Amino acid sequence: MASLFTKIIQREIPADIVYEDDHVVAFRDIAPVAPVHILIVPREEVTGVAALPDSGDHQHLLNAARKIAEAEGLGDGYRLVINQGEAAGQTVPHLHMHLLGGRDLAWPPG
Repeated sequence: MASLFTKIIQREIPADIVYEDDHVVAFRDIAPVAPVHILIVPREEVTGVAALPDSGDHQHLLNAARKIAEAEGLGDGYRLVINQGEAAGQTVPHLHMHLLGGRDLAWPPG
């Protein structure tokens, strides 16, 4: 069964898409925790970091994050987050990266 994010990628579910290329699709989170909260999702349906093969080019996620951050005017700083597994807060079983910015981000989060 296709994940929620695959359905967004295939345009079966609407989303505010801000970036896409041959490898990733990025869209605004529907429940943002920062003024800029964008999800960057690989087109390939991989459940999470633990399911990534040892070889392969997943650099596309970071490249997309850099381009989107620049386009969103986040030159002062931003945070990239990947949650692996339910215990870490992953709610959709499809690898994705959160791009957060638009305000000062404290550490530790939460």
